[in-house]
Amino acid sequence: MGEFGPLCRGHPALDTNLLGTWRCCAAAVPEMNKNGYGRIVNISSHLASLTTMGYTNVSNRVSKAALNALTRVLAAELAGTGILVNVCSPGRMNTWMAHGEPDRTPGEGVDIPVWLATLPSDGPTGELFADRLPIAW
Repeated sequence: MGEFGPLCRGHPALDTNLLGTWRCCAAAVPEMNKNGYGRIVNISSHLASLTTMGYTNVSNRVSKAALNALTRVLAAELAGTGILVNVCSPGRMNTWMAHGEPDRTPGEGVDIPVWLATLPSDGPTGELFADRLPIAW
């Protein structure tokens, strides 16, 4: 069963990727609502796409897939408030998780979250992006 045992008892990946994001959103959204404006940009991964789900990196895949679901729920809940909620996969930067196979520099990877954070008021919400393009959930 690989990583499923620890995942069910609580896992750092779930605590960080899902619950940490949830708590940050819960803290920030009331202030955003007061201002009638905000951008929430969650950071996910291509590994979390249900269309490419596999057996490696189970805790990361599951926690990021849950983050993607949270993004959709928040976007629906905040529709019409001026708050846009999206999630992106910035690509593999030179970190231990890239397993020595990065496909971009951190400078290139930051483009997509910055773009989402500066969307106009009529921009998309509740979507998953990579390289400024929607990708499959």
